[in-house]
Amino acid sequence: MSGCEARDAKKLVRSPSGLRMVPEHRSARSPFGLDEPPWVPDKECPRCMQCDTKFDFITRKHHCRRCGKCFCDKCCSKKVPLPRMCFVDPVRQCAECALISQKETEFYDKQLKVLMNGATFFVTLGTSDKSELMVCRLSNNQRYLILDGDSHYEIEIIQISTVQILTEGFTPGGGNTRAVGMILQYKVPGSEELTQMKFTASEDFSCNKKLSASWLAAMHKATKLLYESRDQ
Repeated sequence: MSGCEARDAKKLVRSPSGLRMVPEHRSARSPFGLDEPPWVPDKECPRCMQCDTKFDFITRKHHCRRCGKCFCDKCCSKKVPLPRMCFVDPVRQCAECALISQKETEFYDKQLKVLMNGATFFVTLGTSDKSELMVCRLSNNQRYLILDGDSHYEIEIIQISTVQILTEGFTPGGGNTRAVGMILQYKVPGSEELTQMKFTASEDFSCNKKLSASWLAAMHKATKLLYESRDQ
């Protein structure tokens, strides 16, 4: 295990939204994580922000743990896992946020494991005309992209600037495309210039190509979550 994958200490904290298991140091948080939103103050939401039902002693208000808005029980009844905010248990969310969180669950349950298991690519650095066969994987703490071959690289996820997935198989009449590689641009700590890497799936075995395509699809989803976290 590399030095960057040393186990990060975590602590259990209680917030108004529920119990969360979070890193002790903010610098150790997952780059895909989201901060808890501030709740809309009770005095500013006399009515449900979805159906406009007036709150009273019978119709109580509830806050969505993902967006922080105020809803009646009917519009905010679902309790859904929210791993991006490190909640230990499923938490109450409005219908719109619950749908988004449910879709993200697939990433945490399946695609994140694909990224951590890794896949094999030919990696080309910068403008070099030479490539190196390397195993690429996401570190266990989700903060680094690890590349192992004759050379070794550890790319901090938060330093990644752009990710372009390369595909093949498109035809003018339509048809499925398949991910065959990606172009990654990132900043090396201490430098403002972007470094580029090109990943190309190995053609040696069909099983390797399938695994590489799954890894690239998972990386595509991870990139979307990364951009959302930055835009928060």
